Amino acid sequence: RLPNKPLIKLNGIPMLLLTVKNCLKVTKSKNIYVATDDTRIKDLCRLNNINCVMTSSKCLTGTDRVAEFAKKIKKTFYINVQGDEPLMPAIDIKKILDYAKKNPNTITNGFTTIIDKKQFFSEHIPKLVFDNNNFLMYMSRSPIPLNKMKKFVFGYRQICVYSFPRKKLLMFSKHKKKTKVENCEDIEILRFLEMGIKIKMIKLSNKSISVDTKKDKIQVERILKNKNK
Repeated sequence: RLPNKPLIKLNGIPMLLLTVKNCLKVTKSKNIYVATDDTRIKDLCRLNNINCVMTSSKCLTGTDRVAEFAKKIKKTFYINVQGDEPLMPAIDIKKILDYAKKNPNTITNGFTTIIDKKQFFSEHIPKLVFDNNNFLMYMSRSPIPLNKMKKFVFGYRQICVYSFPRKKLLMFSKHKKKTKVENCEDIEILRFLEMGIKIKMIKLSNKSISVDTKKDKIQVERILKNKNK
């Protein structure tokens, strides 16, 4: 949808640098790595003193890339902030990190409440349902849950920040092809559900906007300009 997304400039600044800047508010630079298969991103990281690890261009998904990184850099768990989340508030990243420290063997993912009908029906935004203990039941690009009248009643959308235990990442990466539902929905976290692994959903703010389309880019640039003012 947006080729070379991490390198797209938002008000003159590469999107990846804005995302890393938010991560630096939560942890030290030595704990932050960019995993990529693009030498242009590697060069950008080098120029800005950001740790970078090159991974295979054959990774099926971003989570497979994190799994490959986990094979090289061994830790108990990893926080994955996707590079196209330049508005990710530090407080949201910290919330995922704090939960992971207390529950290092649990996969977590962020979510927030949908308040916009357009978001609910957008095929670009993964929606989700969860049980009474906030464990993920299902995630879809289709509008869920949807009533018989096909009207928006309530909904939740995914926020692309995760915590992954190393052991479960390695299990994930054993699949050399996308699993059936994962491939159909084009949502990689569904692979864990298909493997029978639980995912804890953590309520975050609604400040983050994933830059997936040109409209998203324009919206995020407007928000950044207002912040600077």
